[in-house]
Amino acid sequence: MAVPVLILLAIMAAAYAAAKARGLSVELSMFASAVAGGLGGAFLGTPPIRELGRHLAEGAFTYLDVILVFFTATLFMTIVNESGGIPYAVRATIRIFARRRAAALLILMVIILIPGALTGAGSVSLLVVGAPVALALGRLGVPKKRAAAILFILAGLSAAAPPVNIWAMILCAGTAIPYVGFELVLGIPCLVLGAFTVLFLGWKKEPVPEGAAAALLEVPAGMTWWRVLVPFAVFFGLVVATRVWAFSTPILGLALEFAAAGAVALALSPRRLPFLSLALGTVRRLLPLLATMVIVGMLQQVMTATGVRGLLSYALISTPPLLLFILLPVVIPVSEGVLTYGAAAILGIPLVWFMDSLGYHATVVIAGLSLLWPLGDGLPPTALIGRLSNMVSGYTGSYWDFLRSTWIPWLVVTAAGMLMIIFSSKLAFLVRWST
Repeated sequence: MAVPVLILLAIMAAAYAAAKARGLSVELSMFASAVAGGLGGAFLGTPPIRELGRHLAEGAFTYLDVILVFFTATLFMTIVNESGGIPYAVRATIRIFARRRAAALLILMVIILIPGALTGAGSVSLLVVGAPVALALGRLGVPKKRAAAILFILAGLSAAAPPVNIWAMILCAGTAIPYVGFELVLGIPCLVLGAFTVLFLGWKKEPVPEGAAAALLEVPAGMTWWRVLVPFAVFFGLVVATRVWAFSTPILGLALEFAAAGAVALALSPRRLPFLSLALGTVRRLLPLLATMVIVGMLQQVMTATGVRGLLSYALISTPPLLLFILLPVVIPVSEGVLTYGAAAILGIPLVWFMDSLGYHATVVIAGLSLLWPLGDGLPPTALIGRLSNMVSGYTGSYWDFLRSTWIPWLVVTAAGMLMIIFSSKLAFLVRWST
């Protein structure tokens, strides 16, 4: 059985490579790989050709709940931004803390972390708050290359931060582990690593051109702190209520909680917002990410039905643990650079099962891996977060020079993720405290 499955794996890899060579997107390349694997499996006896369509359809709905969270969370942040909340917060930070550099940098860090933490996508952080924060960093004298490096690392950490972590959601869905207990085990490392990154890369300053102290951003009349904070209070209040009063509070789910917070933000906006246009714009902006989630489900379903996923699982459990730990800091980011979220389904799920069988704490292992995967979003061929960081910061120099400027925070994040995996059993108390 191993030979036909190896042939199928080669067919899927060749289909992906051929699609990328023709200039197709990562999403279409993964779709071509899934279809090629299904057709190859049909000719090799499993699954029958008449079932390929069923597997593709079932796989497309695997992550429907994640897609709903994606959309509602991004729409919520879009409403907050369009109402003037984000520009108001950034401008107030610079005005109040311009002479207290460390405080200003840390507050800007939090502003970057929030959208990605709420949506699970670092790209949303960059699209919503990247440009205002880049302007603020420039006002503080941070060069564009270092500003781009700060945005890249923090956007990755925002995607890993709770309450929404797409890699963790995919791993939990594929390993039958409840998506609970990640608040502290992810929140604490993301805050500590984010603070180190922004202070290390942003501490040195260059002379600020004359006139840069002028107003950074346009803020609509009537915008106040309470209009910014109340929608977030509603969201976190609903999240906390379901935890504190678990048996007397209806389970709304993250998607409905984001929708409720978005409705409050829309009602409190000091200017009239075209809701339908914002919703349509959000769908267009998220289309590549939503397509990725649909196709990752298809790919995972086909790989399971044809035995490819089992072969990869066997290869992982056959790898000596020491060699596996040596390879993880390279394999995990590279897999993200090639397959984006598909890497979590293809490599992450069998890896978590294997680590769990060795006695490592599965939830902490997932958290540690979630710190490594975002680094791959700066690697070709996708490099989504890296390219967006350059775009919103205005950096136009060499992309490899930009990547080299991130190497110390990159190594620190990698070390933190690996230590969490290796000492996962010692950190299990963070999971217990979260639940």
